[in-house]
Amino acid sequence: MNETPNPIKPMLQSGAAQVKTTPPLGTRINGDFITHYATYIHDDLYSKALVLKCDDTVVALVVVDICVMPREFLNPVKADIARITGIPASHILISSTHTHAAGSVADVHLGSVDPAYAQKLPGLIVESVRLAIQNLRPAQLAFGSVQAPEHLLCRRYEMQTDYRPFNPVSGGDDLIKTNPFGAESSIFRSIAPTDPELGYLAVRGTDGRWIGLLANYSLHYVGDWENGTISADYFGVFARTLGDKLRAGPEFVGMMSNGTSGDVNIWDFMYPERYPKAHFAKSELIGSDLASRVFQSVDTLEWKSDVLLDATLENVSIPVAKPSSRELETAAGLLAGARFETIEPDQEGLKQIYAREQILLNEMPDRRECPVQVIRIGDGMIGGLAGEFFSETGLYLKENSVAAHYFTISMANGNVGYVPPAEEIVKGGYETWRCRYSCLMPGAEDTIREKLLVLAKSLADARR
Repeated sequence: MNETPNPIKPMLQSGAAQVKTTPPLGTRINGDFITHYATYIHDDLYSKALVLKCDDTVVALVVVDICVMPREFLNPVKADIARITGIPASHILISSTHTHAAGSVADVHLGSVDPAYAQKLPGLIVESVRLAIQNLRPAQLAFGSVQAPEHLLCRRYEMQTDYRPFNPVSGGDDLIKTNPFGAESSIFRSIAPTDPELGYLAVRGTDGRWIGLLANYSLHYVGDWENGTISADYFGVFARTLGDKLRAGPEFVGMMSNGTSGDVNIWDFMYPERYPKAHFAKSELIGSDLASRVFQSVDTLEWKSDVLLDATLENVSIPVAKPSSRELETAAGLLAGARFETIEPDQEGLKQIYAREQILLNEMPDRRECPVQVIRIGDGMIGGLAGEFFSETGLYLKENSVAAHYFTISMANGNVGYVPPAEEIVKGGYETWRCRYSCLMPGAEDTIREKLLVLAKSLADARR
């Protein structure tokens, strides 16, 4: 009697690579209300790629040291990667770390695109993926998780009744204040929980040599530097420190991605003495501490080589909230007296900046496409959302995940700006002020997060 031979299990392969993307001095920097220009390079920026291959399925996870990259910028990049490597665009996730000390490829308020850098960066991103594929070798992977709540603060505050948070769009008052600089004595409390988990995907060769580690933490950039600085912020510190602690070779690529941190930072308004104040001291402390926690946990990991890989991506069409004809008339009146060349982001300056936003927002299409992606890696999943989502969204997705391990990478495959939960839009605050960077209709967050859960379930059901 002939016995049916056992099928050969597909062997996981992985490769990683990083390509320097540091812009030259003089390059425009966005992420503030106005444009800054690079005058000092503190540390280099990179496009970092981790490629996983099992059987005929390949996925690429790319993290770029930059503030934001719009969908219109990234779609051609993904098309080039697909053409050169054969990896489907749906299986490629490209995200921004959200450092505010990098070259600009997107307009944000008065922070403008640097045309030369926007032309240069795509090829560097493509090259990082190409090199990662070139480095493919037999591998094993594991998902890990540590808790790091100390470095997370909800930056949206209820204020004492004698303080009136100003809204430059409506001209009225908000119910909360984001980043209450100068009003610390009027703080009542921060209003929302944060996500304390630092989740990660670790990959090493079957020979034990490290390949890469992709971490995810829901903390905005730290920003403890002067304007004009180029720096990967705490994301870069984490990667360098982790490589040193692991005693990994030069082929190791450490990656820190931004989680759901639209309402979170580490500017401690209530206890300002908690962190050192010297330039780069806080980002060094936080990045090093996070790396130490991951390093201390890797001995507990369960490594696997026989894993299923799969991915899916859909674009969700969301209506845009636009100004009324009366609001446009008011905005035009404010612009008549504006001097944007010398503007300061004080109360009067913010009114003019947001008046400009209303005019430009009105010229935009009535709907925006938000890419929603899920990548399945064994018993874990990684979600990709193209915007700045609040911790509430990330916590909800983790609570309802169908995978044993899950985290959300934000600012992935594009950027639709802030996507607050509907109840937070009612409260107001900087993240909700209507502009090109915060313009989706209330309810968008619910629609997008539910689409991600549907996609995750489809992957879980497809290959049980």
